[in-house]
Amino acid sequence: MSGAGAPETGSIDGRGLNVVIIAGTWHDVITNGLIAGAERVLNAAQATHRLVRVPGSFELAVAAQAAFAGGADAVVALGVIIRGGTPHFEYVSSATTDGLTRVSLDAGKPVGFGVLTLDDEKQGLDRAGIEGSKEDKGAEAADAALRTALVIRELRG
Repeated sequence: MSGAGAPETGSIDGRGLNVVIIAGTWHDVITNGLIAGAERVLNAAQATHRLVRVPGSFELAVAAQAAFAGGADAVVALGVIIRGGTPHFEYVSSATTDGLTRVSLDAGKPVGFGVLTLDDEKQGLDRAGIEGSKEDKGAEAADAALRTALVIRELRG
């Protein structure tokens, strides 16, 4: 896990932005850590936000599409996909990434990508933003979604 070259975060004015956090339900400890990190960033930025849960990472894209149709300015997509002994990991990781990218481009609105694709649970715990973690990918995804929403707002005038 690198983290090298990561941008500085913090000091965002998210007032007036409506953000939906969409999180899968697999791997509760990791996912709950990601959610807490995202909520911490959104609260600090004073962005309006709410949390919705979907069964797994595969369902994030369609829920993000519905959030944008409902007026969201940004989505923070959080999920955990851990490699197993079958090709399932590759299919779900690819479909989730491609689906979220498509939804973002179709809507012209940002999706903060907080979907962890991991070889094992330890890697997720290291990235979940919980005690002992080295990174906080939920916070990073929320920060990216907010900053991009503000850039889009500026570009559209």
